Amino acid sequence: MHVGFFIVAAVALSAQAAFAQETFTVAPKSVADEKAVFATVESANVVPARARIGGTVVELAVKEGDGVKQGQIVATIGDEKLALQMKSLDAQIAGLEAQFAQAQTDLARAEDLFSKGTIPKTRLDEARTAFNVATNTLKARTAERSVLAQQVTEGKVLAPTSGRVLKVPVTTGTVVLPGETVATVAERNFVLRLRVPERHARFLKAGDPVRIDGEEFGKSGAQFGTIRLVYPQIEDGRVVADAAVANLGDYFVGERIRVWVSAGERTSIIVPGSFIVTRFGIDYARVRKDAAVIDVPVQRGRAMPRPDMPDALEILSGLKSGDVLVRP
Repeated sequence: MHVGFFIVAAVALSAQAAFAQETFTVAPKSVADEKAVFATVESANVVPARARIGGTVVELAVKEGDGVKQGQIVATIGDEKLALQMKSLDAQIAGLEAQFAQAQTDLARAEDLFSKGTIPKTRLDEARTAFNVATNTLKARTAERSVLAQQVTEGKVLAPTSGRVLKVPVTTGTVVLPGETVATVAERNFVLRLRVPERHARFLKAGDPVRIDGEEFGKSGAQFGTIRLVYPQIEDGRVVADAAVANLGDYFVGERIRVWVSAGERTSIIVPGSFIVTRFGIDYARVRKDAAVIDVPVQRGRAMPRPDMPDALEILSGLKSGDVLVRP
C-alpha cells in the first residue's frame, strides 16, 4: 500500500514538473533598458619590459604576439666595456691574491721570529698591518667584480609579468639606455573596456550585468559579463568602464565588440521565445482560457536574453498579467 502511494506521488510530481515546463505565467517584470555601445578588448595592465643597463641589443627572444611568462628572457643586452672591466678586475684580483699570500707568509714568519725574540714587536705589527691591508684590498676588488658580474646579469631583460607581447620597438643591434623599453607586455587578465556616453553615467555602476552577442567572438548565443570598475574621469564626453567576461579572447588586443549595457530600468512583459510561434508573418501566443487554448496575436519586441532565460523575448502588446501561455 505504501509502495503504491509513493508511486502515485512520484507520478503526480512528474506531471506537475512537465506542466510547469509546458506553461508560462505572464507577469510584468522590471527589466534593464539596454543600450548598445562599443567596447574594446584590452588588458587591465600593460607593463613595459625595460633595460636595466645601457648597451647594444645582442639578441631578441620574442616578437609581437608571442606569449611570455613572468621572468622569461625577452632580450639580451651586451656592453663591451663591461667585458673589458671584468678582465681588468680579474688581473687585479690575481695580483692581490699573490700579495695576500706573500703577506700571510711574512706574518707567519714574523710571529715565529717574535716568539723566539729575534725581532722587535714593531716588525710583527708591520707584518700584521700589511696582511690586513692585503686582505681588505682583495675583498674590495672581489666585491667590485661581483657588482660587475651583476651588471652583466642585468643585461638580460626579463618579462615583468605573464601575458602577450604587444610591441617590440627595438631590433638586434639597437643601442639602448638604462630604463628604455625593450618590449611591451599585456597581462592575461583581459577585459572589455567600455566607453559610454556621459548622460548614461548615473546608471552605470560596478556589479551591473552586460550582454554580448556570442557571434562577436566566435561563440553561439548570448554571453554575459559584469562591470568590474567604473573610472571616475570622463574622457571626450564618455564614461570609461571595465567589464569582466569569461572566456574572452586574448590575442587581438583592441578588437571592437558591441556590448549591451543598462541605461535605466522599465517594466515590461518578458516571455520565453519558445512560447511564440510565427505563421504567415504574424506572431501568436497560445493562451489558456478556462479549459480552452486559443491563439492570441502579439507584437514582438526585441530579444532580451538573460542568464536565467537565454531565449527571453519582449512582448509589446497582446498579453496581460496573469495569462497562462502554453508551449506550442
